[in-house]
Amino acid sequence: MIDRHPTDEALFAIVKTGERKAFNLLYDRYWELVYKKAFSYLHDGEAAGGIVNDIFLNIWLKRDELNILSFQNYLTAAARYRVYNHLKAKKKDAVLYVEDFDTIKHKPFLTSQDESFSSQEIYQRINLLLDHLPKRCKEIFLLSRFNQLSNSEIAAKLEISKRTVENQISTAVKHLRNNSRDFLGLVLLFHYLLNK
Repeated sequence: MIDRHPTDEALFAIVKTGERKAFNLLYDRYWELVYKKAFSYLHDGEAAGGIVNDIFLNIWLKRDELNILSFQNYLTAAARYRVYNHLKAKKKDAVLYVEDFDTIKHKPFLTSQDESFSSQEIYQRINLLLDHLPKRCKEIFLLSRFNQLSNSEIAAKLEISKRTVENQISTAVKHLRNNSRDFLGLVLLFHYLLNK
């Protein structure tokens, strides 16, 4: 049974058991916050609504994996990641391959001093994890997730089969997922990266 005025933490603990009513209460409590945050950047109601749906669907599907310390901070950060992803996808800029992950120019994802992690920390952790992959696997992952090349474009660029590209991306994604669950900020970023 759910209390009349449960905390976010209490509700999410119930959500983890698969209780849809608790999930709906969290959705009702926060969907407008996420929508307004996304809309403030995009000025596009349809895109903002899509971001709301994506974030909450992701929370439901990954409820067993998530360890949300502050629901409001989590949603604010997740909204920023989705907005950044949306804007990045719309860019028509020329794509350049980056040999070293550290040289990637990136926009700070988190600006609030209330968050306990920074984009620099996240990128450092990602870089450390990627360094454990074979060089070609890392290269293919960067081309796919950060330079946004399609699998066919990567195959043509590197003169390998599309199947090889798919296998290498799958290997990288599995490696990153298996080694990032202890770090909330990293998990948030992977939700952005891996659900593109």
